[in-house]
Amino acid sequence: MPILTQGPDQTPKTPKLAAPLGACDTHIHLFGPAEKYPFASDSPYTSRDALPETNTALQDRLGLSRSVIVSPGGYGRDYRLLADTLARFPERFRGVALMPDDTTAPEFERLTKLGVRGLRMMSAKRGSHVPNYSPDVAARAAEHGWHVQFYPHGTDIVDYADKLLALPNTIVLDHFASIPAAGGVDQPAVKAVKRMLDTGRVWVKLSGPMRCTTQNLPYPDVAPLAHAFVRHAPERMVWGSDWPHVNLDGREMPNDADLLDLLLEWVPDSATRKMILVDNACTLYGFPAVV
Repeated sequence: MPILTQGPDQTPKTPKLAAPLGACDTHIHLFGPAEKYPFASDSPYTSRDALPETNTALQDRLGLSRSVIVSPGGYGRDYRLLADTLARFPERFRGVALMPDDTTAPEFERLTKLGVRGLRMMSAKRGSHVPNYSPDVAARAAEHGWHVQFYPHGTDIVDYADKLLALPNTIVLDHFASIPAAGGVDQPAVKAVKRMLDTGRVWVKLSGPMRCTTQNLPYPDVAPLAHAFVRHAPERMVWGSDWPHVNLDGREMPNDADLLDLLLEWVPDSATRKMILVDNACTLYGFPAVV
């Protein structure tokens, strides 16, 4: 059985950033209870429970209104927890799912009605336990208006950029496109993402900075990446916490208020922050507009 990863900080602080009404965390994962939602047998990790009720309480603490649940690799292609949570909390959550290759059109329709808005795929370097690049599944998802959320590995967005742009879907890149921040803003991977952004149908998640660096908070070498992408296409940036931060054993566990407060440095302009936290998330995930 894989090692149980440490849980998130249990005492989230009050952030310095006063989030605008309708602010959204576009990247969280849910886990448990394990007896109802067991981990995939080939998962490289397990996690303590991270329940929807815990996340809504965290949203309230941070001044957020909504979250997007992303199917975690630990469940493989089993999205039951995602679907069940969307049915229970239709106003607070939307979803992005890891899907079986043989998913039927009626099942896509059911999930769309529940609030799933995207199909998650990953670089082949992330393992065979999760769906890799699949034009066939992406095309079927596009028929239901779903985007493709892609998690690259290291700098391999350079290799995947044209393959992703060949898909009919809008493309969303996880965690700063997984670019190693130590390489700086002039590396080929950053240039590849900027080229993708220039198409007008690619988005970047300002999420999971700890996935791009070995540094701890405030992840100083990630700030130049954030500045570069926000400058390039602020209208297609969204923010995510990556709660509950699995696979950080041996590293500092971030407090989620500190993660939200990184936006004060990454996006100093309050109007642009509102665009990223509220307006862009509404556009991408179909939340009701905030008036």
